[in-house]
Amino acid sequence: MLLLLVDDEELQLTRLKKCVSNVLPEAELLCFTNPIKAYDGSKDKDVDIAFLDIEMPGINGIKLAKKLKDKNPLINIVFVTAFDNYGLEAMKLHASGYVSKPVNEDKIKEELENLRYPVEMSPNNKVQVKCFGNFEVFCNGEPIKFSYSKSKEVFAYLIDREGAAININELNAVLWEEDHKSYLRNLISDIQKTLKKFNASDVFIKRHNECYIDINKVYCDAYEYKKDNPDAINLYRGEYMIQYPWAIFEE
Repeated sequence: MLLLLVDDEELQLTRLKKCVSNVLPEAELLCFTNPIKAYDGSKDKDVDIAFLDIEMPGINGIKLAKKLKDKNPLINIVFVTAFDNYGLEAMKLHASGYVSKPVNEDKIKEELENLRYPVEMSPNNKVQVKCFGNFEVFCNGEPIKFSYSKSKEVFAYLIDREGAAININELNAVLWEEDHKSYLRNLISDIQKTLKKFNASDVFIKRHNECYIDINKVYCDAYEYKKDNPDAINLYRGEYMIQYPWAIFEE
């Protein structure tokens, strides 16, 4: 996710940058005190969200917003200002919102949770897990296809347990009423082989009679939701791993 922060006052910009960084620690930030340089420095980039001060020399935040939206109509504009007399102009620009000065993390978080154009999550991790809606697993954007559908369900259950070590007996009880431990071991082997093909073997840990997911090696929408990541909050529609009857999302 790429954000543009513009405020002609250095101290205000530093405060804004700190608040945004704390709320979105993985986001890339472009910071400028000069609005003309801000436009020149961002016009060739795909900016997702722009936090713009309004009262600035040269071109004010409203004019800068117009220039940014001419290039990218779906950019989210959030005005940061100590004044309240720009509401009509901001509405005409379909701005995402306002943040009043002095800024703080709660104000930033509230605006990010209510963006006009929700921003897709941009994970840095190699393995990405989608729990909201249907459960899916990807590696560098490519769907991971296990040899057996039950292998995928085992992986889903381990993701649901958020890194807790699960023994074979518990897995067997979740998936079947009868004893299928030998088949379950085949599923575990399938998970290991499949992840190895994607050079992601370190995601799945098998030790003795138990296994678990290294949650630091995956990017999961459900995990991000619980960290109050606004991207994940925007993606949640009340559905969680809907193909599995045992799946219940504890918010």
